[in-house]
Amino acid sequence: MDQTVWNFIFIGITFSVYIGIAIWSRAGSTKEYYTAGGSVSPFANGMATAADWMSAATFISMAGGIAAAGYGASKFLMGWTGGFVLLTTLMVPYLRKFGKATVPDFVGDRYYSNAARLVAVICAIFICMTYIMGQMRGVGIVFSRLFSIEIWMGVLIGGGIVFFYAGLGGMKGITYTQVAQYCVMVFAYTIPVIFISLIITGDAMPQLGLIGDYIKDGPDKAQPLIEKINQISTDLGFREYTASSSNTLDMFCITAALMIGTAGLPHVIVRFFTVKNVRAVRKSAFWTLSFIAVIYLTAPALGIFARTNFVEEINQKKYQQAPDWFKNWENQGMIAWVDKNNDGVMQYRAGKVFAGKPLKPVYAEDSTSDVGPRKVTNNIDMSSQNEVYYDKDIIVLANPEMAGLPPWVIALVMAGCVAAALSTAAGLLLVLSTSVSHDLMKKIINPKISDKQEMKYARMASFGAIAIAAYFGINPPASFVAKTVAFAFGLAASSFFPTLIMGIFSKRVNKEGAIAGMICGIGFTLSYIIYFQFLTDSKDYWFGISPEGIGFLGMVINFAVAFAVSSVTAPPPKEIQDMVEEIRIPKGAGKASQH
Repeated sequence: MDQTVWNFIFIGITFSVYIGIAIWSRAGSTKEYYTAGGSVSPFANGMATAADWMSAATFISMAGGIAAAGYGASKFLMGWTGGFVLLTTLMVPYLRKFGKATVPDFVGDRYYSNAARLVAVICAIFICMTYIMGQMRGVGIVFSRLFSIEIWMGVLIGGGIVFFYAGLGGMKGITYTQVAQYCVMVFAYTIPVIFISLIITGDAMPQLGLIGDYIKDGPDKAQPLIEKINQISTDLGFREYTASSSNTLDMFCITAALMIGTAGLPHVIVRFFTVKNVRAVRKSAFWTLSFIAVIYLTAPALGIFARTNFVEEINQKKYQQAPDWFKNWENQGMIAWVDKNNDGVMQYRAGKVFAGKPLKPVYAEDSTSDVGPRKVTNNIDMSSQNEVYYDKDIIVLANPEMAGLPPWVIALVMAGCVAAALSTAAGLLLVLSTSVSHDLMKKIINPKISDKQEMKYARMASFGAIAIAAYFGINPPASFVAKTVAFAFGLAASSFFPTLIMGIFSKRVNKEGAIAGMICGIGFTLSYIIYFQFLTDSKDYWFGISPEGIGFLGMVINFAVAFAVSSVTAPPPKEIQDMVEEIRIPKGAGKASQH
């Protein structure tokens, strides 16, 4: 069977399973729609949370970032994993004890204010919309390669699937669909890396292959893989693969923003509201971290293997001899070659190929050429010798093809990428819909609406959200999926994290402080991102902190403003302070020591 048949088989089977689960687990009440009835086992919830957490940014872009940046991409590994530990130890046990269905619901009740609830709803919408557009972009990239269609068509297909099973099943349907999606993801991520590790290093375990010898050139030419990739990088004009970032402050801020933003992501927090009690939350957190570790400990090996294969497959090769995968991705506009010196040979070097945003190559026959159709573009950057452009988001998808793996492995990877994007998109869509239906419509605008009406508003909000997300998935503010997602983490770090932490551990912070802190934190972060991402091409960042890392500074501003405003305004009512004490300190604590 050819590749297309395998693609249809794997995608068809997995989609049938997802849709079947959605129909089987259709939500019949708001409790099932919002929290799956609170009856999910810790093991299943751990697997579902891992799938919800490991988005297209993790599956597609993290290894692509590692392949391109080497040590510099460790910020994703450190930030995202460290943030999950922060989330599960400092926040979710207390939030679960509070017993609310959504993050804005907690904010509204803890800060005894519908104004605070409204600000939290707006923050949730900004965070989730920014995050979900990255997932839609990832879906579009996968479908464009699978079925040789335009990215925008892939985005619309993925959006339709997500809307069907998220809108139909709510949290109940999403949970069990994500269990299936995790199984697909973990096999899709690890099996190809095992094959490639055997080919490159002779080790079946990728983690051992990472620190082993490169033997692809023959046993007599074996050398440590790390030395090999460093040598390749420096020969091509890049810094050593294992060299640290030149801007330590920015590296710290991005890592911190990813870590703190993780602990403030509403779609991950609400996953822990689906289990029975606080004890089940802690068990669920253990399983989640275990499931996440399987993929995160594999990512560095995948990144290095992909980088090595990419360079060896295309550098100094005649374009006429380019492998099929290169031509396939080139047709999708994700890879481009510009023959700057007219020798018909692809030169991959450090430096930009295009001045500004890359354009999809336009072909024109050149009768004077012996290498076939020539690429005609109007924005070639002739200041560098680099002739090859590639989108980092294709590294994981193209890696099995680069290594010459069987067609079924390539199809499995495609199915895993789709599962990763759809699982997170569904969780984000649920948060958006519940924020609108429960926190905005039910709690603020019209408290008298019935459960049936509330679910109707939730599904309407889902449709509106997926339509907007699809638009930005087709026209993303950043072509690199992980970069777009990093903005969402910055927004979460500057808005929800400080507000939730102060709400749990401080009895003095009041509604005025919380509202002012959220507005100033997310307002500053969003303005910084918009200015440097959309309004100017300048890289003259404040203190060298990039838009991906500015959420850390936004968090500091949120804390400072909230405490400052709270100190000059009236403290929270006594019942609110007692509630905070009860959430944080178990009943009966300390009584044994009094006797």
